[in-house]
Amino acid sequence: MDWSVFFESAMLVCFAASWPFSIAKTLRTKVVAGKSPLFMLIIEVGYVSGILYKLVGKTDAVIWLYVLNFCVVGTDLFLYWRYRGNVPAAAAAPDKAK
Repeated sequence: MDWSVFFESAMLVCFAASWPFSIAKTLRTKVVAGKSPLFMLIIEVGYVSGILYKLVGKTDAVIWLYVLNFCVVGTDLFLYWRYRGNVPAAAAAPDKAK
């Protein structure tokens, strides 16, 4: 058994598992405060690099995990651009403490 494929797959599955929570929160609140599009773009470049390596180097089924991750991060990035002008409700409400 090639353990590198196992560990690479485990890493990508763990990364992929975290993004749906971020996407669900954005869809629920329509607010993207605190998200960094630059950070997400850097991650996308990393996944493209992994995909290219799998295409020109060591081709195996793990490529589909890179594609999945690229898609979920791309979805979160799309939602960032879609809702970037929305202000959190707490910041938009007048200060009632005065």
